[in-house]
Amino acid sequence: MISSIPAGSLTRLSRLLICTDLDRTLIPNGPQPESPGARRGFAALVARPEVVLAYVSGRDQKLVQKAIYQYCLPRPDFVIGDTGTSIFQIDASSGEWSRQAEWERRIAADWGGRAHSAVKQALTTFNALRPQEFHKQNRFKSSYYVPLKGDRNRLSAEILQRLGQHGLRSRLVWSVNEPAGVGLLDIIPGCASKLHAIEYLMQLHGFSLDQTVFCGDSGYDLDVLTSPLKSVLVGNSDPAVRQQAEELSWQNGNARQLYIAEGGYAGMNGYYTAGMLEGIAHYFPHTLAWMRLETDRQAS
Repeated sequence: MISSIPAGSLTRLSRLLICTDLDRTLIPNGPQPESPGARRGFAALVARPEVVLAYVSGRDQKLVQKAIYQYCLPRPDFVIGDTGTSIFQIDASSGEWSRQAEWERRIAADWGGRAHSAVKQALTTFNALRPQEFHKQNRFKSSYYVPLKGDRNRLSAEILQRLGQHGLRSRLVWSVNEPAGVGLLDIIPGCASKLHAIEYLMQLHGFSLDQTVFCGDSGYDLDVLTSPLKSVLVGNSDPAVRQQAEELSWQNGNARQLYIAEGGYAGMNGYYTAGMLEGIAHYFPHTLAWMRLETDRQAS
């Protein structure tokens, strides 16, 4: 269990672990406009020596690297990829990526050491599931396209029952590709998820609940957004995701750990990185000075 430090001692904390989703959270690749200067503010924030940065994404290593280059993102200290089934540490000097093998050994047990092909074979008779492209699969992630309409609860129960019969303890992660109008499903080992991978990093590197914040936007992020971790849901999130996050966080007793960006903070609109900065400053007011937003406005 991760320890929590009383709120009264928060000012004495120096280290901060910032974990963030990429697409439509840090990366402004949705239809809403990006606030000018927001990503500069984020870069200034994570450049602080007190801050450790982890990208948490459904992308694999190559696609995360492509995003870092394409959008000029700060180099992270860690990358949790493939919907929480891979963890990499990035060397600050050389930039070399090191796969965290211990994490993969942990999650491998849920599938008895087998790979995603075992999941695919077990689910061949499910007509509602259409396998995604080969490059979107990995050893511990079996990804599918699914219809937007349908009884998701019943389908989930049937999938988990079938996988259980094959000795595959699994977790289902649902989301939506809005531009394509299609549902998405990732099937991963039961103890693998964005949340579990973040908790693993926290435990390994000594971060408490009061030293950690997560930012996200989609259904893939709900397990973290509704957990005891301090979380930020950016303003460009889908209304359905927003409703789910609010309902589940209340049900889980974690409503105070969820902040939904509203915009208007520091003259920004609350979308993407602007929403991240708004939420991070809500939880950690002292970080506002680190973002140097006033300097940016004066310069412009």
